[in-house]
Amino acid sequence: MPLRRYALPEMWDLWSEGEKFRMWAKVEWAVARAQEDLGVIPKVGLSESLKKLLEDDDLWKEVPKLVEERERVYDHDVLAFLGVIEERLERGGNYLHFGMTSSDVVDTANALRMRRALLLIRDKLKDLAGALWEKADRYRYAPVMGRTHGVFAQPTTFGLKFLSFYSEALRNLKRLEGTIEEVSYGKISGAVGNYALNPPEVEEKALTLLGLKVEPVSTQVLPRDRFAYALSVLALIGGFLERLALEIRLSARTETGEMQEPFRRGQRGSSAMPHKRNPIRSERLTGIARLLRGWALAESESVALWHERDISHSSVERFTFPDATITLHYALNLATSVVRDIVINEDRARENMERFGDFYLSSVLLMLLTEHGASRDRAYEWVKEVSQRAYERGTSIYGEALKHPEIVGLIPEEDLKEGLRIDFNRYVDAIFERFTPPESPG
Repeated sequence: MPLRRYALPEMWDLWSEGEKFRMWAKVEWAVARAQEDLGVIPKVGLSESLKKLLEDDDLWKEVPKLVEERERVYDHDVLAFLGVIEERLERGGNYLHFGMTSSDVVDTANALRMRRALLLIRDKLKDLAGALWEKADRYRYAPVMGRTHGVFAQPTTFGLKFLSFYSEALRNLKRLEGTIEEVSYGKISGAVGNYALNPPEVEEKALTLLGLKVEPVSTQVLPRDRFAYALSVLALIGGFLERLALEIRLSARTETGEMQEPFRRGQRGSSAMPHKRNPIRSERLTGIARLLRGWALAESESVALWHERDISHSSVERFTFPDATITLHYALNLATSVVRDIVINEDRARENMERFGDFYLSSVLLMLLTEHGASRDRAYEWVKEVSQRAYERGTSIYGEALKHPEIVGLIPEEDLKEGLRIDFNRYVDAIFERFTPPESPG
């Protein structure tokens, strides 16, 4: 399990040992109920007894320790669980787990918990999308220098930066919806998936009670590509958070200073340097993204199992399922708090744009020259000369162009001055119109 500090209560509780065993018992209840209704087992009160146990919150606080003690003897957690539960059933205990195999319980319960975990993650992702939209709309027209390779490129706006992240959040929400569908399958098909001891009707009825769909063809286990797909999507969401975190980290550098993480009153940045205001939350998000990719890789290795199954996936999934969902849930919540309270320094962004002159107008000058008849290759060389000279001297590209005989020989001075006047962000609204604002919470 991940460090408790990187977990929120609702997700932590979902992956607790007590909740795991309660979910196993819920699967046993659904199967018993289906078997009773279909006449596979007599109506001796098993499903009612299981239901009563499920409603006993105190019991599930005790069960993990009881199962652990028995597992030391059995060396099999499901058998240990069944022994503990059977002793506490009022009636019908001899029919518990009738015709089932361990993976019927474990895999179906994992599907239930993964679905719930993904729904919690979806809620957090929606919160982050809302925060990104709010910042995008608020800073829609606030200019900032766009950079490629970390180098000045052309002006953009803070709003478009945040809108890009909002757009990616929407794509990830769409992927997540598909993932919730992908993991919402269970199986009660027995030891090798052939329904030898329980007919398919039991599976269909039990899974309907649990809100899951029937895996069309299972072996002893659910096919692992479903879970590998889910972990891959979670890793992709982690990559989205890392991209957001990198934008903040790079913009927070002293020499840039265009964005800063929120810094609480009383917060301290360094044990040695009191002046430090480090982007620690964004750096934490970057590290979490690396972990998510690792867990996705581990789960992808569990797709190929021997014949109808081996157990190599089991130890992996005791880590990957809880670790990935708990940590991403936390990370999304952290990212939302950073975005909501982020400090945008519009004045510093404007100073940065003006500090080195207007050499970034090189693209505009290149187009002007080709429109006036220069070959693109020749024009490129001329513009390279004047723009780099403007950068090195801190002068304007217009002034340097006036000193270039080939350029002034093609473009009259007034046409040159007028042509270099351009609003790089004149289509901001057109881009925003492609998106619908998220619904307000509640």
